[in-house]
Amino acid sequence: MKLKEMKLNEKVVCADGFEMSVQAHAAAYCLPKMTGAPVYLEVEIGYPNRRDILLIKYAEDPDALTETVYGWVPVQVVTDVIAKHGGMVSGEVPRGVAPLRARRGYVF
Repeated sequence: MKLKEMKLNEKVVCADGFEMSVQAHAAAYCLPKMTGAPVYLEVEIGYPNRRDILLIKYAEDPDALTETVYGWVPVQVVTDVIAKHGGMVSGEVPRGVAPLRARRGYVF
């Protein structure tokens, strides 16, 4: 499957405004490194709009935390980041990451 034919997940937007791309496919830094896995153990985060201490150690470029990708991030860490930021108000995550939705009326 060519990269342009792969469906990319819509960017995750959390209740407090934190945003990040969460991807898993054959061309991403993920485990398993394949498209359409039944479940992923590690995924790729891309270009968050703010730094998050839970993600820093996975940064490809630790000097540009909002302009880099984060490889092989365990799905539990991604779930923790989403929870920390109040849950998702929009976006998609790969199978294996808990798609924690923000509670209605939740305001930071």
